[in-house]
Amino acid sequence: MKKLLVGIVFGGRSGEHEISIRSAKSVIEAIDLDKYDVVPIAITRDGHWLNPVESLGFLPPVTQSLMIDRIGEYPRGSIGVLGDPKYRGLTKLDSTEGQQRLMELDVIFPVLHGTFGEDGTIQGLFEMCDIPYVGCGVLASSCGMDKAFMKVLFHDAGLPICRHVWFLRGEWEKNNEGTVRQIEAKLGYPCFVKPANLGSSVGVSKAIDAGSLRDAIDLAAQYDRKIIVEECIEMREIECAVMGNDEPRASLPGEYIIKDESKKFLDYTEKYSGTGNNEFVVPSPISEELTRKVQQMAITAFKAIDGAGLARVDFFLRKDTGALLVNEINTLPGLTDASGFPKMWSGSGLEFGHVIDALITLAVERHADRARNKTNI
Repeated sequence: MKKLLVGIVFGGRSGEHEISIRSAKSVIEAIDLDKYDVVPIAITRDGHWLNPVESLGFLPPVTQSLMIDRIGEYPRGSIGVLGDPKYRGLTKLDSTEGQQRLMELDVIFPVLHGTFGEDGTIQGLFEMCDIPYVGCGVLASSCGMDKAFMKVLFHDAGLPICRHVWFLRGEWEKNNEGTVRQIEAKLGYPCFVKPANLGSSVGVSKAIDAGSLRDAIDLAAQYDRKIIVEECIEMREIECAVMGNDEPRASLPGEYIIKDESKKFLDYTEKYSGTGNNEFVVPSPISEELTRKVQQMAITAFKAIDGAGLARVDFFLRKDTGALLVNEINTLPGLTDASGFPKMWSGSGLEFGHVIDALITLAVERHADRARNKTNI
């Protein structure tokens, strides 16, 4: 049986560039190489697509060694994915003899987190190229990336959410005093300030007064034109992984257990530097009834944005009332060795290699389903 050729696209123009590289490493090391051939495709921070040979240099030696036998087959020179549905693959961009086809891909597995990777932009490119790809489509990706719009869809689906305010960077720059007063009136202190279209806690900070609020907004505004501010509540952070297309299923929930109670906020460093101050536990130490509620609400959130393939849904469990709130959905969650998505499936009895296999199958099935749509009258 012929192996499927899977292009792993990683890196990208995002504040989560490094996390994307770590996710690519984890996927390549866990994928079944007896079933799939892998083509690494890195995108630099400035948006330049690298050929597979250059892309190998972004990965650690152990990961490179898994693909070293294929290096002679990898195309060199400037490459890209072009919108030619007759040819699903890598195309040479600097050829003086016109378009030159280099390598046809069966599936693309994007592990591009954040801007230009998780927001529907690159998914649109894959759709134009008619290439099966892992994960959510254009609409779900863009809706799931925008924390403000995502909450509108959650509210319409009957899901409970926290109090929040959002505004544009331009509004902040024109009237920062008015914005501060609005936040103080609606939310008060403390509160959390976030770029509306980013993940991995990049650009997120806690404000405890007007001065720190201004600093937090200035930081978030460096990463996005839309800023969201959320109420700060005493809570536990619960997560749940979802996988599927029309009939998604949910994993057992997981939870970050904070060892040093003086540090409540899991920022980027705390999540990924391995400081040892937090531990991700699966299953979360909650009741069976609450576990079922988390799973049901995770699937509802997934369907609310018309999700496909995979997602991670994050919850707040209030300590004062015991209420469960949906915080956000991540349509291309981290897949690193420190990430919750693979850990939750492992804790549910599905190891990461089998998760990858399922995601590729879902991508092929979704592509076949979309191919049923008429494109002419």
